[in-house]
Amino acid sequence: MPDVLVRDVPEQTLDALRQRAKRNRRSLQQELLRVLEATAVETQPRSAGEIAAAIRARLSQGGRSFGDSADLVREDRER
Repeated sequence: MPDVLVRDVPEQTLDALRQRAKRNRRSLQQELLRVLEATAVETQPRSAGEIAAAIRARLSQGGRSFGDSADLVREDRER
């Protein structure tokens, strides 16, 4: 597997990553690999439907419900 070198990482960032690794009971190397893998997956292109479903799921976690605005837009256009 290839290696990656990141230069000039601010000490504050490195400390935060070390703390995160410790909380997760991983080495700094393992934690950095997990962060990179998670970020790479998050940035994969998704369809509009997948993005909309993810947004709806995130909004529903707040305990509020959100209706479909298409009816409101249609009503407004009919005026």
